[in-house]
Amino acid sequence: MIQTVLFDLDGTIIDTNELIIQTFLHVLKDKTPSPFARESIIPSMGLPLEHQIRIFTGLEQVDDLVEAYREYNIARHDELVREFPHVTEVIETLHRHGIRLGVVTTKMRLTTERALRMFGLYEQLGTIVTIQDVTQPKPHPEPVLRAIEALQADPATTLMVGDSPADIQSANAAGAISCGVAWSLKGEAVLRQYDPRHIIHDMRDLYALVGLERDEG
Repeated sequence: MIQTVLFDLDGTIIDTNELIIQTFLHVLKDKTPSPFARESIIPSMGLPLEHQIRIFTGLEQVDDLVEAYREYNIARHDELVREFPHVTEVIETLHRHGIRLGVVTTKMRLTTERALRMFGLYEQLGTIVTIQDVTQPKPHPEPVLRAIEALQADPATTLMVGDSPADIQSANAAGAISCGVAWSLKGEAVLRQYDPRHIIHDMRDLYALVGLERDEG
């Protein structure tokens, strides 16, 4: 029986997709060796920011672009972020039934906590693991294992829910139960290539996985 549920943030419980895309398009305009469009961004979403910028630009030194990204991203954050359907309901219900909850993300803590507080989710979480808390980010197992340790959980009864291959790879490598979300911009077919144990099409599908009844009302 699943006793712990970990969530990725961007693209999984918080819809930051448009914010991320708009920020990359703004910051990397005229800075990539080949034409750069929305479709260029989607495959690498979920990887650490520095890694993505290096992929897009071919540059090794990207500190100035990272700083520009974060400045623009924070400025437009509240305007562009949204909550995915049923997230608040599901997280509140899981918390109320004693399921241990956490977030594991490749974002920095400032914007992670900002988004969680915006939608009233922060108080429900037992741990938050950000890019600043680990040496090896997802797809390495370290972030998931760190969250499991913080919650005094067992990997075998821990579900890791995410929208990217990195989430699934990290969960599988940590010995946790991986779960992809079908609303990922990458598409369900791409996620299935990384062997998730489950795919959910609605956040409320988590109820069945943890042994709770789903209220269709």
